[in-house]
Amino acid sequence: MDSAALTRTDILTYAKERFGADPDYPWERTPDCAVLRHKENRKWYALIMKVGRARLGLPGEGGIEILNLKCDPVLIGALRARPGFLPAYHMNKERWITLRLDGTVSREEGLQLLEMSFASTQGTWKRAPKQNR
Repeated sequence: MDSAALTRTDILTYAKERFGADPDYPWERTPDCAVLRHKENRKWYALIMKVGRARLGLPGEGGIEILNLKCDPVLIGALRARPGFLPAYHMNKERWITLRLDGTVSREEGLQLLEMSFASTQGTWKRAPKQNR
């Protein structure tokens, strides 16, 4: 079992190698916020950003890097009970989870969750056909 901690570099390298994804940096005011999207449908499957510890309800000063992932709602409760996992920051808390990138989540587990997030957002959204009136 890989006990190394999950890092931003791990996430971005894995996304590039496995999914062919380059990060998108959509916000000028926060140039270090990286969004990973599907090429086909443009849906997000990961968001990496730095957030103030106080905003996350964590003790201490300064910021912490986090990763938001879409997650099976059945897993979210169990994950949030463990160190390194938080309710999703600025995302739907029933379908997304936040992972702390401070050494508390292993590389192996984080990349498994990244795979799940990618798979759960892969489907394309299609409009219902218009009905003739």
